[in-house]
Amino acid sequence: MVLIIVNMIAEFTIVPLDRGESLSKYVSKVLDLVDESGLEYVLTPMGTIVEGDWDDVMELIRSCHMEMRKRSRRVSTSIKVDDREGAEGRITGKIESVEKQLGRKVKKLS
Repeated sequence: MVLIIVNMIAEFTIVPLDRGESLSKYVSKVLDLVDESGLEYVLTPMGTIVEGDWDDVMELIRSCHMEMRKRSRRVSTSIKVDDREGAEGRITGKIESVEKQLGRKVKKLS
């Protein structure tokens, strides 16, 4: 039997719909869970990108949604998944691949 590693990246955004314009205090509570998960992640201005196996990533997103739900009566969660067999290190690898094609570095979060 051959074990195939399936590593995915997912970008998710969780928004409390009844908490006004400034949401960083709510986002920070959810980001604690992401940090504690041990999964590779990047926080962006519009969401969070996380890498790992399907079950770990989906469980983390579920936990984050439920954490936000404790603070809001209405929560919207959006998830975008890129699931590729045998690929790892994709949070940085995808950017490095584009830079290789361009022959130069691109602007990215530091």
